[in-house]
Amino acid sequence: MNEENIDGTNGCSKVRTGTQNEAALLALMEKTGYNMVQENGQRKFGGPPPGWEGPPPPRGCEVFVGKIPRDMYEDELVPVFERAGKIYEFRLMMEFSGENRGYAFVMYTTKEEAQLAIRILNNYEIRPGKFIGVCVSLDNCRLFIGAIPKEKKKEEILDEMKKVTEGVVDVIVYPSATDKTKNRGFAFVEYESHRAAAMARRKLIPGTFQLWGHTIQVDWADPEKEVDEETMQRVKVLYVRNLMISTAEETIKAEFNKFKPGAVERVKKLRDYAFVHFFNREDAVAAMSVMNGKCIDGASIEVTLAKPVNKENTWRQHLNEESHPKTLGKPPALPARLNGQHSPGPSEIDRCTYPFFPGTKLTPISMYSLKSNHFNSAVMHLDYYCNKNNWAPPEYYLYSTTSQDGKVLLVYKIVIPAIANGSQSYFMPDKLCTTLEDAKELAAQFTLLHLAIYSRSSGYIGDPFLRRYITRFS
Repeated sequence: MNEENIDGTNGCSKVRTGTQNEAALLALMEKTGYNMVQENGQRKFGGPPPGWEGPPPPRGCEVFVGKIPRDMYEDELVPVFERAGKIYEFRLMMEFSGENRGYAFVMYTTKEEAQLAIRILNNYEIRPGKFIGVCVSLDNCRLFIGAIPKEKKKEEILDEMKKVTEGVVDVIVYPSATDKTKNRGFAFVEYESHRAAAMARRKLIPGTFQLWGHTIQVDWADPEKEVDEETMQRVKVLYVRNLMISTAEETIKAEFNKFKPGAVERVKKLRDYAFVHFFNREDAVAAMSVMNGKCIDGASIEVTLAKPVNKENTWRQHLNEESHPKTLGKPPALPARLNGQHSPGPSEIDRCTYPFFPGTKLTPISMYSLKSNHFNSAVMHLDYYCNKNNWAPPEYYLYSTTSQDGKVLLVYKIVIPAIANGSQSYFMPDKLCTTLEDAKELAAQFTLLHLAIYSRSSGYIGDPFLRRYITRFS
């Protein structure tokens, strides 16, 4: 390391040379007895620490740290994170220049220490005006496998994945919302380790591998939300999945009230899943035990405690891509412009707001009861259009490539299950985008346009939004 660095200890801003930086790191190693090794773009401190015996700590002991100043190193960071407990391993991501990449992973010896680090160090002011973010980090052991034939059963998928990849532990398959004898066209494959999942993902690269004669889609599954035990102990809402679309909220409430009349406060159903709210947590836990696996309207339901949103971790949605290569939060609102062109929708002058006065009466409604002119997003309107025609929601499959200048380019393929068996099995635009939001909006626009052309060829254009698409683009 021969770059000059800023020493931020105790809020100072003096220039620190590369030699001074190396001396500080050597002093840290001598003081703690930990080893330090740099490899593959990261610098490992510990792993294991001195005198450690036995296997590494279990999953859930590691935290992710973001928004680290680029000129801050282990001699400053390690003492801060030692406040929460004994560090098993500290991994600081490094640039070729010698600066850090703005993020790190800290593994503690226990889950309790990791949770304490999140509580006391998330939004911690590491330097004057510089706040770090800390949240749980789990090695992902689960892959998403898409474009699976819908008639395949769990056992068939499990056997096939064990044949073509190593370390398969389980396969999670969900039945179709409209036909419980079929799967939804995708599955989640659980592996024994992150390494096994990574090796499988490399082998199953889309376009180079087929299952049952189909080119499959492979990506990392989104990690499940991590909610601390203290919060889960207060949950009194059940998440119920695998319901029939035709099952009414009143039916669900009546079924869950059978074991104790009056225990259910309310039910909110969305397509083939629902949230059942109880007045008391004890009744919710008892109902979960009784109702899991029961049949309602011929469907075997799955019942678990609903996980509340962990608001402490919402900072991660706003991390700069330079600080962390892949964020897990949802994208922000869709942009008003798409690849230099305005998306179809109301003009800017129509996008006005009105004051909300105290006492104003509000009426709960469904988005599907609105008219098409209430939507300025093609993604929303495509969902609306499918619902209006009693079709299953559109299915989005993401693909990527790399441009000549090194940019990652994205495109979505959309499958409309209700018409997938016809001459048009999927819709995919002939343009690539640099952002996920633009790619999804463009794919939805493309699909709506072709649905409009299909309707025109059939001699019927009953939907005003589809008429607008034909007028605008054909």
